[in-house]
Amino acid sequence: MASNGEGAVGVIGNGPVGQTTALLLARWGIPVVVLDNRPRRDAEGSRAICQARDVLDVWAAVGAGRLADEGVTWTTARTFHRDRELFAWSFVDRGRSRLPACVNISQVRTEQVLDQAIAAQPLIETRWAHEVVGIDQDEAGVTLRCRTSRGEVGLRVPYAVACAGARGEAVRRMLGVGFDGRSFDDRFLICDIRVELPGWETERRFYFDPEWNPDRQVLIHPCPDSTYRVDWQVPAGFDLDAEQAGGRLDARIRQITGERRYEIVWKSVYRFHSRHADRFRVGRVLLAGDCAHLYAPFGARGLNSGVQDAENAAWKLAFVLRGWAPPALLSSYHAERLSAALENLEVTSRTMDFLVPRSPASGTWARRSPPLTRAGPSRDGRPAARPRCRRLACWSPTRRCATRSARGSRSSGRSSATDCSRSPAAAPTPRAPRWG
Repeated sequence: MASNGEGAVGVIGNGPVGQTTALLLARWGIPVVVLDNRPRRDAEGSRAICQARDVLDVWAAVGAGRLADEGVTWTTARTFHRDRELFAWSFVDRGRSRLPACVNISQVRTEQVLDQAIAAQPLIETRWAHEVVGIDQDEAGVTLRCRTSRGEVGLRVPYAVACAGARGEAVRRMLGVGFDGRSFDDRFLICDIRVELPGWETERRFYFDPEWNPDRQVLIHPCPDSTYRVDWQVPAGFDLDAEQAGGRLDARIRQITGERRYEIVWKSVYRFHSRHADRFRVGRVLLAGDCAHLYAPFGARGLNSGVQDAENAAWKLAFVLRGWAPPALLSSYHAERLSAALENLEVTSRTMDFLVPRSPASGTWARRSPPLTRAGPSRDGRPAARPRCRRLACWSPTRRCATRSARGSRSSGRSSATDCSRSPAAAPTPRAPRWG
């Protein structure tokens, strides 16, 4: 028997995109029921860490503004090729916005702060241990059938937003939505490492082909509480348990920390995917976040783009439910957010093709070395030339501006990057990647 949601919008998934969707709808005065198949919040791992100003602005509007204060604002981006520094960018905010261009903060902490905002919002009801196993629609609304410890229950709502995350296959299957794209063979090892590295607290470091991870990349991000998020590109057959048991994980970390004491807060291995749903709207259900698109993480477009999905969906649903706009307005959600997703996929896929060539036969291996060699400082010590672009984290080794679509024009959807002025860095001083 389906219970009546009394005009509430159903949100499937209680991750940061689902949380943001619920908070934005409640801000418009729309009641929300959030459903999640987990029994409770699983608080582990940094996961999505880099949040842009647009997203911080949305969170500030729904009562989670302290995320901007708690996060680490990194001011310098350093890029290395093997044992030399190619260039360093400094992020200078000429507009002096009240919000930083971006912050690094763990997804665990983000979810905690958003949960606190939800607890203070009487229009939001959260139901854990509710696995959506059926989605039935008619002209009047949506029935969400849920498996619970008490048996199957139903929820009748006028509209639903599917924010089921990267493991949203079941939800997409119920809706008949395709999810085409590709997956990359190489894996990435992530470690959250607590260690003191003086001078690195506000620097993002990217290493191409270092001798301590040959033919692959390493990315280091500062996070709160003296924690650094390190991503190593590793081969497809990488075995984390064997790596740790054989002492190789410690040796890998020591290439960065030297002999300093460190603590592994969290570790995981993941694989990159580039995929998107063929429909972002199915009748009265909208798809958002990783349930609608998966990107390679370079450029921090995953959660940032998902929050912008939530913002777009929430105001349109509110306008329709309040009678301020016809239901046809919801068709623009698909058009706008799919356009943004295709732009993000093109940029991240091009970057990944450079960073992770499919095979030596593809020719990308041979094409990588010359631009990296040219990118270094000149003989007189001046920093390398860099692309003329005012977007955060948009640099691509292919030198193609990541804020442009394939046709050379801006997407109709909002980009997940954030406007940011950058001044040329001083002549770079090469630094050894290892702490002694």
